[in-house]
Amino acid sequence: MALTINEDCTDCDACPEKCPNKAISVINSKYVIDPDKCTECVGAHDEPQCMVVCPADCIVPHPDFRETPEQLMEKYHRLHG
Repeated sequence: MALTINEDCTDCDACPEKCPNKAISVINSKYVIDPDKCTECVGAHDEPQCMVVCPADCIVPHPDFRETPEQLMEKYHRLHG
């Protein structure tokens, strides 16, 4: 399942550099996670690095993008070859 950033985000800028898939960007002055790039760090780390560094605990599972660990690994391999 891809992750999303909720309204509790403080715009601290801690998460973008931690994402191995470059899935986090700023759109209209808000941080967003691209669900097509988010693998919850499957394939790169044991846990989502954006959630680890987020001081506001505002990164949560995206309700519209439910994926199995296998699907997330396939996505990771598509993104990284």
